[in-house]
Amino acid sequence: MMKQREHFGNRFAVIAAMAGSAVGLGNIWRFPYVLGEYGGAAFILVYIAASLLVALPIFFAESVIGRRSRLDTFGAMRKLAPGTAWKWVGLLTILSPLLILSYYSVVGGWSVEFLFKALSFDFTGASTEEEVSGFFGRFISSTWQPLITHTLFMALVAGVVLGGVKKGIERFSKVAMPLLFVLIVFIVIYSLTLPGSMAGVTYLLKPDFSHLTSQAYAAALGQAFFSLSLGVGTVLTYASYVKKEENLVASGVGTAICDLLFALIAAFAVMPAVFAAGIAPESGPGLVFQTFPYIFNKMGEGMPIVSALVSATFFLTILAAALTSAISMLEVGVAFLVDERGMKRRTATLVLAFSTWLVGVLCSLSFGSLSGIKLLGLSFFDFLDTLCSDWLLPLGGLAFTIFVGWWMSKADVRDELTNGGTVNVKLFRGVYFLMRYLAPVGIILVFLSNILL
Repeated sequence: MMKQREHFGNRFAVIAAMAGSAVGLGNIWRFPYVLGEYGGAAFILVYIAASLLVALPIFFAESVIGRRSRLDTFGAMRKLAPGTAWKWVGLLTILSPLLILSYYSVVGGWSVEFLFKALSFDFTGASTEEEVSGFFGRFISSTWQPLITHTLFMALVAGVVLGGVKKGIERFSKVAMPLLFVLIVFIVIYSLTLPGSMAGVTYLLKPDFSHLTSQAYAAALGQAFFSLSLGVGTVLTYASYVKKEENLVASGVGTAICDLLFALIAAFAVMPAVFAAGIAPESGPGLVFQTFPYIFNKMGEGMPIVSALVSATFFLTILAAALTSAISMLEVGVAFLVDERGMKRRTATLVLAFSTWLVGVLCSLSFGSLSGIKLLGLSFFDFLDTLCSDWLLPLGGLAFTIFVGWWMSKADVRDELTNGGTVNVKLFRGVYFLMRYLAPVGIILVFLSNILL
């Protein structure tokens, strides 16, 4: 007798888990510096439009496949398109999140290290931004410290996934997501009390459309796509745990709103502090690990406890966000081994966690002892990042969207999105149009931007 599939308990659990998968380093680390590069408020407006008109329909497409099949990504495509090559798309979207997790865990480990450093007052003595940047450079280029934090981060991820859907992922997400919002709001309040912070608020609220170049539109589209964790099977896998009576459209909209809201709150946490410290908003990826410890130290001069508390809160927020996304990435592979290979969850989790950790070791060492080894001119870390972000993720998202919009029958798609015609019937036509036409065009534009811009 086939074992009954686990499922999330209610809509809050579904949104908490899916929003947890979406809310990650992309919201806190990537979004603020990308909008800083492309002019602030005007970029935000484009990003919101891209999220709702392009990214959300792709989210719906993955959700339809997941709940319709009630299987992992490989099994889902094999079941819904038997005897075709679509199952290999499912296999690709098992591999890609595990590759992402291998280097994502390294960055998650950095947040662990910086949290410890903040709690031990290590940043309070830094008098210049260069001192903090120097610490970051020395840390990631060393051998053992990054490996230790990478290992600790992966152990935390595996620990949650070992608990299963309800006792692990759902329980963690229902605590972590509200905590994330509380923590980031605390940072916002602190940032807004800093002298000069209102310049950052103006930057985020007063659009300057002269900054909206073709690169800006492409960046907004790419950010919207990646922010919702599309194309890697995480949405599909989580949707396979959603009850048949749950409203997929309502859950999807709730997830998108949470993801958007968190990204915008993160921007209001970061930019006012950046302007208050007199630092250029287009400072780039170094804003989190190189600039922010210095900002909090500078703003808390004479009050080391305040500086340490705010720094610790900030890096705890980053760690929690990284964990919620990493958990969903590992779960994609675990679901495959449980569904297709009949493994016990414990065995599947440990096998994949160790394998992913091993690849992550190479990513971590690529900043230090393996920095001389290049793949197509890139370090091991950068090669995997480029391969996944620029190619595998958009390819997976495009495949899922084409599958639902052009391969599956319209009746089956309508049945899933309207719960058999009982909910959101009037919305279906618009959602289906976006899923079938606008979303694929949006993904192709992401591909073209990766190649040409």
